[in-house]
Order: sequence, then structure tokens, then C-alpha cells
Amino acid sequence: MTMNAKSNVHTFDRRLLARMTGNLGDDQTVGKLAEELGQVFSEFLPDILNSETQQDITITYAGFESGLMSKLVTNLGDGVGLCNVGLRNWCQDFILGIDSPAIIGLVEMLLGASASEVEESKPRQLSDIELDVAAMVFEKIAEVLKTAVNAPGGFEPVLGRPFNAGGKPSAVAEEEDVFAACINISIGLGPILSTFSIIVPQQPLLKTTIVFPKGTGQNRKAKTEWGEQLEQQVRRSNVNLEARIKLQSLTLNAVSRLQPGDIIPFHDAKDVRVEVNANGRDLYICEFGRSGTRYTVRIKDTHGSDNDILNHLMS
Repeated sequence: MTMNAKSNVHTFDRRLLARMTGNLGDDQTVGKLAEELGQVFSEFLPDILNSETQQDITITYAGFESGLMSKLVTNLGDGVGLCNVGLRNWCQDFILGIDSPAIIGLVEMLLGASASEVEESKPRQLSDIELDVAAMVFEKIAEVLKTAVNAPGGFEPVLGRPFNAGGKPSAVAEEEDVFAACINISIGLGPILSTFSIIVPQQPLLKTTIVFPKGTGQNRKAKTEWGEQLEQQVRRSNVNLEARIKLQSLTLNAVSRLQPGDIIPFHDAKDVRVEVNANGRDLYICEFGRSGTRYTVRIKDTHGSDNDILNHLMS
């Protein structure tokens, strides 16, 4: 064999090898797992954070990305707090990240600022005090994650000290870099809308069955059933209606002199307009009339659709 002979050794496609060995999943599979995880967080994390901070916080799933772990971490940018986490019997090395504006705003609120006074700041490096608050948030995120992935053994997550992106260079060699998923979840705090992320290797993620903690599905079903029952009850309930007819204007002096038997003309000369309301909300525009010996109103128009009226009566 000469030096000029072509080699028969070819580099195997890395993505294909990862697919074959269970280290990389298709977008549909990874997306389904990410969305289920996001649903668990949206159900449970707001109450947990509220109990710790006394602040109203909203959580919603915000999509996912797939790629090499180092690239996904880099894509988060520089204004992000990061934390290395391990959960025995699930994944020994994954990363949590959170946008700095969420932590900055939370610190201001914990120091006494109201939600209306806080403004969303530009992403920046977090101070030591802000990193301490980030540690508390990361602990609660890890707590929900542990329950959702149901790792056997009941082990607690082990969290490292939070650090600023760019402040702790990765020592992972390129050939050791793994395919991962970055699961993004939005966190709303007053006027601030930020994101926290879970960056986890796909190998353990693809083996995971997301568990909705006991009561999640039942609570959602109960809320739906309760709403339906309430709607049916409202539909069967009697509603007290009131009709207002505008009368002709009189001077204050004339009003003060009115006596029993005096007559005040309607404001309208022909079709007398009547506003019908319930619970302080105008429902119908009617005209005044008479049917036999009874005075009546005839509906001419409505204030909103059937659903609008029903939702008002239910509120």
C-alpha cells in the first residue's frame, strides 16, 4: 500500500451515530417531553415560588431547542445566571439557567418595591446577593423537576453555587460534548417577562416518563367540571331584571314640588326606550309596550353575545 493510496476509513456522521445509540431524539419526541415538563412547571412552580417570595409569579412553557450542550448554553447569552445540577438515577450533570432581569426584579420586590414600581432591566451579570436569590429559585425549579421525572430512589437534587454565564468556562472537550435539549419556560413577575431554561442531555431525557404529580390531572378535570356545573346552574337560576326608562327632564324646583297624582312624561315621544340590566350590567335595549292588561318591554338589541351575557352573570 503506497502513501498515495486512498484511505478506506471514513468519519461516521456524529448525529447519525447519536440517533443510533439513543443519545439524540427526533424533534417530535423531544418536543412532547419538553411540553409535558412545561405543563408540570406551570401547574406547581407558581405556588411554590409564591410561598417563598410572597409574589405573584406566572409560569408557562416556551418551547425547546436541540443541539450540543455547550452550544445551547452559549446561546443563552451573557446576562444569564447558571447552575450545575445533578439528580442521582436520572442525570448526573445538567444545567439550569435563568435570565438576569427576572432575578433583578425579584430582588427589588423582596426589598419592598411593588410590582408597579419595578421595571424590566437589561440583561447583565448578577451580583452576589442576586446570585443568592437565584440559588433559591434554582432549588425550587429542581424540586419540581425531581418530582416530574420520578427518578428512582427518592434522591434530592444536588446543586452547585450559581454563577454568571461566561464566568465559569466549560472544560468539556468538543469530542465529549453531548447532544442535549434546552427546555425554555417563561416566568412572569409583574411587568417582567423572562425565561428560565433546563439544559439536559438527551440520553436520560429520552428515557424519561414525565409524571404529573398526584392531583394535577384531577385538579384540572375538577376545575372543568365545576365550571360546567356552575354554568348549568346559572342557566337554570332565576335572574332579577331591572328596567330603566328615561323620563323628561324637569327643573330641580319642579321636582321638589311633585305630589301624588302628578304625571312625568317619558323622554321618548313614540317608541319608549328601556334599558334592562341585571347585577348592574346592561343586558338589553328594549321598547316599552303593553300586552292586554300587562305592561311589557320588547327586546330590540343586546349588549354583547349570549356568551358575554352568560359570563357576566356567572362572574
